[in-house]
Amino acid sequence: MLGIDPGLSRCGYCVLDAGDGQGRRRAGGPDARAVALGVVRTSPDHAVHLRLAELQRELRALLDEYRPTVLAVERVLFQVNVRTAMSVGQASGIAMAEAVAAGCDVVQYSPNEVKSAVAGWGGAGKEQVQQMVQTLLELPRPPHPPDAADAAALALCHVAMAPVRAATRRAEARAPSEARS
Repeated sequence: MLGIDPGLSRCGYCVLDAGDGQGRRRAGGPDARAVALGVVRTSPDHAVHLRLAELQRELRALLDEYRPTVLAVERVLFQVNVRTAMSVGQASGIAMAEAVAAGCDVVQYSPNEVKSAVAGWGGAGKEQVQQMVQTLLELPRPPHPPDAADAAALALCHVAMAPVRAATRRAEARAPSEARS
């Protein structure tokens, strides 16, 4: 699974090995293990279209190398700065399109859903999220910069939510047949 914290200057990523991919615990180990964790950076000195192309190449390389089945990405809900909102939206769109082209399912989570799943509270701060990511992934130190921690938190959120999402899909699939009986 690949978690992406979209951004044009800094795009956080985290590749997790989540066992069976359904969020079920692996025997004798944590729910998930970080395989790759970091940030793709683009230079603000370059034109936006060149930065987007660079981000696209880097994300495509991650997808090619790790072959995730799911992309978890932050849903952009609100940004005070319009310029930031635009670049986050552009980065998010590239990540989702590349993931679909690579055969991944794409899921989006709001910042509050991520914080609730990882830190137990939707209003958790950046440092709390970093500390919980460190604890849950058994890392020697909190991931830095926060964009990398946020990407890991997105992937961990999906690990936590995958069983619920699967149960919901099963219930929805049964509903039409149960309505006929």
